[in-house]
Amino acid sequence: MMQRWHRLLLSCATLFAILAMPASAQTSAACPAGTLYLTIDTGWGREAEKIAEILNRRGIRATLFVAHEPTHRGDRSLDPAWAEFWRARAAEGHVFASHTDRHWYFRGDPAPGLVRYVARGGGGGEAQLDQEAMCRELAAPIERLRAAAPVAVVLPLWRAPGGITTPNTLRLAEACGMRHQGWTKNGFLGDELNSDTHPNAALRDQALRNIRDGEVLVMHWGVRSRKDPYANVFEEVVAGLQVRGFCFAPLTAEGRQ
Repeated sequence: MMQRWHRLLLSCATLFAILAMPASAQTSAACPAGTLYLTIDTGWGREAEKIAEILNRRGIRATLFVAHEPTHRGDRSLDPAWAEFWRARAAEGHVFASHTDRHWYFRGDPAPGLVRYVARGGGGGEAQLDQEAMCRELAAPIERLRAAAPVAVVLPLWRAPGGITTPNTLRLAEACGMRHQGWTKNGFLGDELNSDTHPNAALRDQALRNIRDGEVLVMHWGVRSRKDPYANVFEEVVAGLQVRGFCFAPLTAEGRQ
C-alpha cells in the first residue's frame, strides 16, 4: 500500500514539474525534432477539401495565404461560394495572411515609389502600383476573407506570388504595415512542379530527408498543371515528419526569415 502511495506521489510530482516548466520547454519535450511552419497558398483549389481533411485529422494548424485566384470551379477563391470553406478553416484554428488580390507578379521598379505588376504570362494586364495602390492590393483579399469569415485571425504578413519581390515592393508593403514572408531552403514542397519529372514519391522522400527544425514550408490547395496531385502524398509527408518528432505551428505576427 505504501509503495503504491509513493508511486502516486511521484507521478503527481512529475506531472506538476512538467506543468511548471516554461511552455517552450514543454514544447521541446513534445517535439524533439523541432517545429515546422506549414503555409498554404490559394492555388487552384481542386484538392482543397482533401488537404483540409488531412490537416484536421493530423492536428496541424497552418498559415493560409489568400488571393482572389481562379479555381477549378470556374469561380474565384474568395467568392461567396468559398465562404463556408474559409469559415471552417478559421474555426479549426488556422491563421491567415495576404497573398495579394489579383495574384499578378512583381516585375521591377520603374521609378522611386513605384512597382511594375504584371499578370501571369504578361498578356492579361499590367499596372504600376504606388503606395496607395500597393496597400489596396494587399488589403483587398483580407477584406474579402473577413466578409466570409469575420472571426479569422489575420497576421500582418504577406507573400508575393511566386515569392518574387523587388526593393520597392518590400518598402511599399512595409509602409502598409506588412512584412513579407517567404519560405526556407528546404521548405519548398514541390507541388507546383511537373509530376512526370518530379513524381510524388520523390518529393515525399526529399521532404522527409531534408526538412529541418524551423523550416517554413509552402504548398497550395491544388495546382492546375500537376497531373498527379500532391494531395495524394501529402499525408505521407506530414505523418512522416510527425513520426520524426516534428510539430507544426502557425506563424506569429513577426513571421520567420
